Amino acid sequence: MKTLTLVLSLAAGLLTPGLALAQAAERVDLNDEQMEELVVRCYQYVAMFNVNNRFALDADNPLSSGGYNRVKANTDLADHTVQAVARPNNDTLYVVAMIDVTEEPIVMEMPAFDSKYVSLMVTGYDHYVNIPMSTGDGDFGEPSNILFYSQRTPGYRGEPVEGADEVFEVTGDFVSAVLRVMPHAAEPERLEANRAAMRSVDVEPLSEFLGKRHDDAGFVPWGSPSGIGRSLDLKEDLARFPEFGSDFEIFEDRFLEVMQFVVNHTTFDPGDELDTALLRILKPLGVEPGKAFDPDGVAEIDGAALREAAERFASASLAKMGDPEFLAENLTRTFKPKGEIDVELLAIQSVIGPIGQPSQEALYPPVNTEDGKPMNAMSDYEIVMTAEELPPVNAFWSATLYENDTGFFIPNDRFKYSVGENAGFKLDEDGGIRIVIAAEQPEGVPTENWLPINREDMDLDIIMRLYAPDLERYESWRAPKAKKISAE
Repeated sequence: MKTLTLVLSLAAGLLTPGLALAQAAERVDLNDEQMEELVVRCYQYVAMFNVNNRFALDADNPLSSGGYNRVKANTDLADHTVQAVARPNNDTLYVVAMIDVTEEPIVMEMPAFDSKYVSLMVTGYDHYVNIPMSTGDGDFGEPSNILFYSQRTPGYRGEPVEGADEVFEVTGDFVSAVLRVMPHAAEPERLEANRAAMRSVDVEPLSEFLGKRHDDAGFVPWGSPSGIGRSLDLKEDLARFPEFGSDFEIFEDRFLEVMQFVVNHTTFDPGDELDTALLRILKPLGVEPGKAFDPDGVAEIDGAALREAAERFASASLAKMGDPEFLAENLTRTFKPKGEIDVELLAIQSVIGPIGQPSQEALYPPVNTEDGKPMNAMSDYEIVMTAEELPPVNAFWSATLYENDTGFFIPNDRFKYSVGENAGFKLDEDGGIRIVIAAEQPEGVPTENWLPINREDMDLDIIMRLYAPDLERYESWRAPKAKKISAE
């Protein structure tokens, strides 16, 4: 595997020698290699702390659930106001359920869907991606319920529960459980049926779930008040967490506070190399599982330097998306469950676009340029695929345009950010397609195939999404290249 040039000391531990804190709030000077190791081992946690809490608690995020143990059915495709996560999609609908299992297990209730693609993705602060249910596995043909709990959920250890079709142990106390639903936007009746199904998804504490299933039980006690999370208003819910923000801001201003919270609410495996390495480098800084954060009891580190290290890593990670060798070796190895992905890919995927899916569910090949230079909005581009060159998928595909630095959609009055079956596309008479990225719609290009840009000095990138990819055919398929067709 082609990797970043990082020194990742496992046995010796760069941060261990000489860094055991002699007293509270001792200044610890870290060299560049130590800063880089902190960044690469912690980026996934910082990114997912921000992502999950934005989806639960950010009132400005249009996809937000409005609190933990609540559900938001987003029945329209995302637009440029969605900035809670880098490189969001514009081709499926989302049901966002934010789960808090700190007081009791939570049950997620789901209907059947009339869609050729639905998946349930569950992700904690550690950014390991789990897909407990998918149409590819024969799920969602009928209603189903899944129960979530963690190692720290009081009074429950995974025993079967009447009415729960699946019991799933999550690695964190605060996780996102996200349904991606192919809406079949070109079929109005099917689209409305799927929207109605999305609105019926619900989550509830186990005590309430059991109470509904027994006529003689108005309430089943659990040892804590029922309706956890949902009984809190947004302000009360927010108060339980350190402040979230941008990844770089966390690294600079409150890195140790966030990491203390994260390790207190994450399950670590003493036999997992990545888990033990993380805890080893945090301990000399005063962060250990089970401790309360004390600003006077942790190390003092150079936040500005740590931010600079994070920015360097992010820049190097983005550059990887233009490296054909790296993509060929690693594109099918991202967004995996615990134990199936290495630390560098975990960190890189957290920069590029958190909460993607593993290769059996989706692939995310970038579209690079023919000349290898970054796309820039000062020029127009075209992407051409014949019928034989279309992506190898069993469900559907899309191509989505982003502003490179932020990873956000480019605002436009057409609300057009991607080309595909759900956001709109038009194949030519031979079954191929020509997609144009341009400031003005070119003559002869269907509106569905035009991605508008503003004429300014802005680097662009395009990510394709291949849902339920044919992995055998994918081995010989190559993503298309973007060709510059005009310049000012």
